[in-house]
Amino acid sequence: MASDELRSTVEHVGDRFNLGEYEIDAYLTVLGQGQLTASEISDRTDIPQPRVYDTVRSLSDRGLVELRESRPMKVVAIDPGDAFDDVQDSLEQMIDELEARYTAPARDTEAVSLVKSRSTILRYLEEIIDAAEYELSLSLTPDLLMRFEEELQAAVDDGVSVDLVVTPASDAPAPAEFDYLAVATSARARRGITTPVIAVADGNYSIYATQDALRDDQDRYGVIFNRSALGFLVSGFFGTVLWTTAEETLGEDESARSYPRRYASIRRCVKDLLDEGGEFYATIDGRDVEIGGSRVVRGKVREVSFEVSEEVANLTLESEDGEEITVGGRVAALEDVEAHEIHIGRHEPPTIEE
Repeated sequence: MASDELRSTVEHVGDRFNLGEYEIDAYLTVLGQGQLTASEISDRTDIPQPRVYDTVRSLSDRGLVELRESRPMKVVAIDPGDAFDDVQDSLEQMIDELEARYTAPARDTEAVSLVKSRSTILRYLEEIIDAAEYELSLSLTPDLLMRFEEELQAAVDDGVSVDLVVTPASDAPAPAEFDYLAVATSARARRGITTPVIAVADGNYSIYATQDALRDDQDRYGVIFNRSALGFLVSGFFGTVLWTTAEETLGEDESARSYPRRYASIRRCVKDLLDEGGEFYATIDGRDVEIGGSRVVRGKVREVSFEVSEEVANLTLESEDGEEITVGGRVAALEDVEAHEIHIGRHEPPTIEE
């Protein structure tokens, strides 16, 4: 397809789909009912009565509905297959041509970036979910939970530990109606609409966005942390603020864990150790709290500390030479080592690539 033809096709498709909020609401409402009067559309939507006629005439001009002049006027849905038949072939050709010209952006070099497009935020959410190798922390609305249900099921099937907060709690599906353990290791509901949308993969790839940012008519943004040193802020916020105040339990996988196992969150690690019981060994890849340099420590887990509030968690190792080493999470101050990646085994400290 030549450049001029591609531009013409994009403009054609854009003109057809250039629907405002009222037009979308009216179209979906009529589509679901088959036929409605203007008054019935107003009653079923938030469209003011004076705006209904302009709205449905706009839909009629685009060939999406038929107006039958009667008293009262009837708005009749047109089969979407017929309504969009003239753009379907053009759209497929346009997508093929655009994909041929697309060059994937090099995101690895951008440690922190701001995004404002709803579609971009959704794309990053999916990418982060897919990127998780062993641990995933999520705060999602019920709509987003349904949108990414298959991706989350695949993550759980692959052995990824998933902590899920669903918000607002009033809209979360009841456990009797939705299988939370198919998409999460542990799931909770949090009250209110102020909870942000968050995804953290393996503690180092994350996104933070307000719920408003996922509404097209809001001037909001999302922040992406791709292996940035600041990414722990999102993980820490999730663990200490959101998770601890999500009071309703939707699902909890109580089956035994398999080892060796990796963790990014010391809270999740310590909780599992307490739940499982018995003897454990650990290899910690992290940073020396006093000196600041990288440090890897290995040993037998001698003690774990976990406050009921879940805001504080740490563990103590005994190294091969008998030294006791305390390990905390990100931004640890009281412990000897700040853990970035925690490897737990049953019989010996797991081997990692240094």
